[in-house]
Amino acid sequence: MPPASPCPGLDGCMAPSTSTPVSMGTTIIAVTFNGGVILAADSRTSTGNYIANRVTDKITPLCDNVYTLRSGSAADTQAIAGYVQHFIAQHQAEEGEHINVRTAANLVKMMAYNNKDNLQAGLIVAGYDKHGGGQVYSISLGGTITETSFAMSGSGSTYINGFADKFWREGMTEQEAMDFVTKALRYAMTWDASSGGCMRTVTITASGVKRTFIPGSDIPPTYGELPFPTAPVRA
Repeated sequence: MPPASPCPGLDGCMAPSTSTPVSMGTTIIAVTFNGGVILAADSRTSTGNYIANRVTDKITPLCDNVYTLRSGSAADTQAIAGYVQHFIAQHQAEEGEHINVRTAANLVKMMAYNNKDNLQAGLIVAGYDKHGGGQVYSISLGGTITETSFAMSGSGSTYINGFADKFWREGMTEQEAMDFVTKALRYAMTWDASSGGCMRTVTITASGVKRTFIPGSDIPPTYGELPFPTAPVRA
């Protein structure tokens, strides 16, 4: 007796394979400014053509003064962040002070590099400490770590390379840096189908951490994009 069809009543239907690679996408960006750093991310988690979550928070605190931006596999990056949070908590308990941003970034790099054959994780670590001020570290899929003034990652970042080359500059004020990241993120969310939803930002300075949230309805449309629908006004 032949085995039962995985799709009864549908000729030619193929059962989904758990080994088939699934495309994922996001847009994350971190920049330094005169006095700190800003991290920003969209909120769409996609699994191929399916949007699994449209309000994901991709900015994860590693400790009070260091945060990480996550791209790639959500499960992999959450696991890395969880382990590093534990390592940093132990380190700070022993030292009695906040961890340096460089040390936290190297802990993330160690996790990504030592498990590079099993993880799909591209991360950006950014924060502020009394030694180096605002710092940004980019950690690629293979675990390579690079310190830079600003970093972008995710599928949407390929759409905004030209924008970043033209408008990025050293020594921006906090407001100029915020305008830069939100505009770059808006363009990436417009042209990359795997990026979207709302915007989240985290600003880290010597005075602490400040979070902002921009819902999708408050993001202005770009050229060629339909405006966000509004409810009709009743008399």
